[in-house]
Amino acid sequence: MIRILLVDDHDLMREGVKALLEREPEFQVVGECGDGQDAIRTASRLKPDVVLMDISLPGGLGGLEAATTILSDNPGIKLIVL
Repeated sequence: MIRILLVDDHDLMREGVKALLEREPEFQVVGECGDGQDAIRTASRLKPDVVLMDISLPGGLGGLEAATTILSDNPGIKLIVL
C-alpha cells in the first residue's frame, strides 16, 4: 500500500484527487493539508510514502519551500509537485 499526503489549498482539488487515487487499491490517502506549514507538520507526523503537493500555497510558505523542508526532515518521502 502506498500512503499519500495531499497538499493543496483548494478543497475541491484535494477531494477530486483523493477520489481518483482511492479508486486504486494500492493507494491510501492518509492526510490532507491546505498550506505549507501544516504540510511540514503532517508529513513529519504521518510519514507518508508520497507527498503530492501544489507548488502555489498560501500563508507565506510556498510549495517549494515546504517541499525542501519536508525532504530535509524526512529523506525517505517521495515528493510530487504540481
